[in-house]
Amino acid sequence: MTDALPNIVLILADNLGWGELGWGELGCYGGGVLRGAPTPRIDALAAEGLRLLNFNVESDCVPTRAALMTGRQAIRTGAFQSVPAGLPQGLTRWEVTLAELLSGRGYATAHYGKWHLGDCEGRFPNDRGFDDWYGIPRTSTESLFTAAHKYDPEAVPLPYVMEGRRGGKTHNVKIFDEDSRRRIDGEIVDRTVAFMEKNAAAGKPFFAYVPITQLHFPSLAHPDFMGRTGHGEMADSLAEMDHRVGQVIDALDRLGIAENTILLFASDNGPEFRRPWRGTAGYWRSTYHTAMEGSLRAPFMLRWPGKAPAGGVSNEIVHVADIFPTLARVAGAELPADRAIDGVDQLDFLLGRQPRSNREGFVYYIKNEMRAVKWRDWKMHMIWEPEVNDGPVKLESPYLFNLIQDPKEETNVAVEHAWVMPAMRRMVHDFLQSLKKHPAIPPGAPDPYEPPVRK
Repeated sequence: MTDALPNIVLILADNLGWGELGWGELGCYGGGVLRGAPTPRIDALAAEGLRLLNFNVESDCVPTRAALMTGRQAIRTGAFQSVPAGLPQGLTRWEVTLAELLSGRGYATAHYGKWHLGDCEGRFPNDRGFDDWYGIPRTSTESLFTAAHKYDPEAVPLPYVMEGRRGGKTHNVKIFDEDSRRRIDGEIVDRTVAFMEKNAAAGKPFFAYVPITQLHFPSLAHPDFMGRTGHGEMADSLAEMDHRVGQVIDALDRLGIAENTILLFASDNGPEFRRPWRGTAGYWRSTYHTAMEGSLRAPFMLRWPGKAPAGGVSNEIVHVADIFPTLARVAGAELPADRAIDGVDQLDFLLGRQPRSNREGFVYYIKNEMRAVKWRDWKMHMIWEPEVNDGPVKLESPYLFNLIQDPKEETNVAVEHAWVMPAMRRMVHDFLQSLKKHPAIPPGAPDPYEPPVRK
C-alpha cells in the first residue's frame, strides 16, 4: 500500500493576497518585485505545475481552515467565527478531519504552524488525526498582547507557542510574543523538513500540513530577513516566506521524493487591510472579511512531477473545500457518508485529464449570513459591503456582475442579464434545503456533539 501512496505537503500562507500591486502578493500573480520583494522560489513552483486564478476561500482564517479540514463550508461546522480563548471553539469532535482520513490510510501526519480550529484538550491537532504538531493554537494577532499598554494576563490568558503528540497532551513551549512571532516560520519549516526526512527514510507516506504564519498581521520578519528588501517589514516578510517555501522544495528534491510528492501551496484569505500591514488584491477589489473577489480569490498552485502538467494556468472555479475530497481520492480514503460534503473531487481537473473544473459555483457566507453567489463568470450579491466595515447593506434587488468584463464589481448588470439569476437562486435554494436536511452546528457547541435526527 505504501509504495502506491504519494506524499502530500500542503503549505498554507496566511492572508496572502492574489493581487498584482500589493505587498504580500507573488511575482507569479503580478506582484513580487513591484512591491519590494521578488518571490523567485514560489514563482518557479508555479511554473513547475498548475496555477489557479480562480481558487476561492471563505471569509477569514477560521472558516477557511475548517472547510479545508472537513470538506464542508463553515456554516455547517459552526467554525465561522472565533470564540474567546479557552471556550469551545473550532471544530467539534464529530467532524472528520483530512488528517484523520489520511491517518486511516497509513499516512504519518504532522501539523506545523497555525491551527485556529480548537484550543482546548480534545480539539488540538494531535487530537484530530495529527501524529505531531507545533505552532500556535489561534492567531498571530496575539503576539502583540504582551507588549500592549495595560495588557492584563489575568483577564486574557498569555498566548503560547505549543506542541503535542498523538496520544498525549498539548503543552506550552514558550510565550508567543513579537520575538517568537518573528522566528516561528523558521521553526515550522525546520520541523517540517525533519518530519519529511524521518518518514522518507522509513519509506512511510506522509502528510505534512504546513500553515505558516506570514503574512498575517503583525507581519514581522525573522531577524535574518529584517531590512533584507529595504522596503519595510511586510516586504521583508514576503521575502522570508518565499525562502521558507524554497527550503521545503529543496528538501523534497534532496531526499529524492519530489516525483512521489504532491506539493500544494495556497493562501487562506485575501490580503491584509490593517495598517501598517496593508496588502491589496490588485486586479480584484477589496480584502478579506468581505464578499468581493479580493476576499474570495487566493493563490493556489500544485506540483506533482510527471502527473500534473508543468506551466498550467486555469481560471476555472475551485473552492477550498474541494481539497478534502480530492486528497481523499489520492489516498484511496472513503468520504464520510453521514453528512453533507460541499467539496468536490477535482483530481482529474488538477492533473490535466479534463479541461474543466467539476464545479460551476458556490454560495458564500460571512458568519451565518449568505452574502453572495458565484456561478460561472457571474457574481450575485444579496448583501453589499464593498470595503470592510462599510456596511453591510441588505439589498432588496441583488446586484449582478460579470467578473470577466468587470473584475472590480462596479457595474450592476442585473437588468441586462436577468437570465443568470434564476440559476443562482436555484443554487441558493438547494443549499438551504441541504441545511434543513443536515442542520448546521452552532458556534461554540461543546463535545460530545451529535447532530439532530431528521426524518
